[in-house]
Amino acid sequence: MTPHPHAGNGMPNAAPVPSPRRLGSVNWLGLWTLTAKEVRRFLKVYFQTIVAPVVTTLLFLAIFVLAIGRSSVQAAGLPYAEFLAPGLIMMAITQNAFANTSSSLIISKVQGNIVDVLMPPLSPLEQTLAFALGGVARGLVVGVAVTAVMAAFVPITVAHPAMALYHAVMGSLMLSLLGMIGGIWADKFDHMAAVTNFIVTPLSFLSGTFYSIERLPASIRLFAEANPFFYMIDGFRYGFVGHADSKVALGAGVVGLVNLGLAFVAYRMFKTGYKLKA
Repeated sequence: MTPHPHAGNGMPNAAPVPSPRRLGSVNWLGLWTLTAKEVRRFLKVYFQTIVAPVVTTLLFLAIFVLAIGRSSVQAAGLPYAEFLAPGLIMMAITQNAFANTSSSLIISKVQGNIVDVLMPPLSPLEQTLAFALGGVARGLVVGVAVTAVMAAFVPITVAHPAMALYHAVMGSLMLSLLGMIGGIWADKFDHMAAVTNFIVTPLSFLSGTFYSIERLPASIRLFAEANPFFYMIDGFRYGFVGHADSKVALGAGVVGLVNLGLAFVAYRMFKTGYKLKA
């Protein structure tokens, strides 16, 4: 006969109690999942997030080259189109890295689903890293697409591939982190637009994207050299054409230090729940 479930100790057979999942020092699965979510978010609307920036960048190239009007015009000893191309590529990279993180966070806050990011067992460092990687991925994808299309109109050479890659990654990381900080700080879309219009756009346009700062008066050049955006564009241009308006090692160091500072601010925002937790 089959023993009665209450036989023996007089208690029913208890179901096994599941043990808690051990995540280790780093929740690699959670980190990968949040990063993949950020990447799929922009790939799903690729026409808006990848194709549109390519078209916009080509329009900038056409307008400036047509405005100059003469192929003999040079900047820093280079044909103007060749000088301009790396700056436009970097501008597309950084603007899209910024847009990815800032829009993701502000939309999540406004719609009220930011809790879906805060509730999983992810540390503040993992949350910071995942959002940052998503922004970097979008920036680099747009950069590759813009470079490939622009090569059909402008001679593209890469004199120092390692420097070009370094500044592409660090530049997209800088704006990705800045977008995170802005997205967390902003309470509504108007606040985010203010960050874009009064911080990101002016620093981008005054960074030597369209001109060499060697042509600026000394007083204005000091202002340009205080702009961290200048160093990432100058270093990226050096990677392509071999010309830089500043010391390459100095620029690489400045970009790295700025990224460390921005990463610490973003990390502290997640850790303290600043404007994220009620």
